[in-house]
Amino acid sequence: MSGCNGKMGQVITKLSSQFDGLKIVAGYDKNDAVKNPYPVFTDLKDCDVDIDVVIDFSHPSAFNSVLDFAVSRRVALVMATTGLSQANVKSLEDASGAIPIFFSSNMSLGVNLVVDLVKKAAKVLEDNFDIEIIELHHNQKIDAPSGTALTIADAINSVLHQKRDYVFDRHSRRKKRSKGEIGIHSIRGGTIVGEHSVIFAGNDEIIEIKHTATSKEVFGIGALKAAAFVVSKEPGLYSMKDLVENI
Repeated sequence: MSGCNGKMGQVITKLSSQFDGLKIVAGYDKNDAVKNPYPVFTDLKDCDVDIDVVIDFSHPSAFNSVLDFAVSRRVALVMATTGLSQANVKSLEDASGAIPIFFSSNMSLGVNLVVDLVKKAAKVLEDNFDIEIIELHHNQKIDAPSGTALTIADAINSVLHQKRDYVFDRHSRRKKRSKGEIGIHSIRGGTIVGEHSVIFAGNDEIIEIKHTATSKEVFGIGALKAAAFVVSKEPGLYSMKDLVENI
């Protein structure tokens, strides 16, 4: 468990006992002050425990070391860390030729069902509706917009006949909204776990598709299900779509 002493790492540690056949046997974290029922290493080079799959819920700064570790051990990887760069994603694609990798911008099953719903809605509503995405998270989240908001926008764009541009800041745009855009807005405050709303605004009617996470456990459960799913797969890049289709 990479990032074992972070908030999500501790959530997953507690949840893991509920999953038959899954056991966290080692952890990796720069902070070793938290006591866990498994050994914690501050350097992956020191890890001498036999493992089958790595769950990474840490920080983009640890990306290279975690990916290199998984590839060198020839074990499956669940990459749940958010805020990755395009270069990071390309590295995952390249490494998936050697090991099975599960990657998703959001580990919630519900969010990934929402992605399918908005694609269906966008196909029907494209011609006459404006599309806006609003995402809300706690005040400690660093990246904006969220990776999930961008995933939703990309999913919508993938089914449109005319691709739309993403607009993140209307403050500097002194002009009317155009049809060829998707607005993406970020709100940070308090302890909001995560909320994503997709608004389809037409003439005299509004359709809203929304997902709200009230606990970090939904992401932890998704990550553990992903680990159980990917551990026995052949090398390749897998996503929540693959997991949902196998439920």
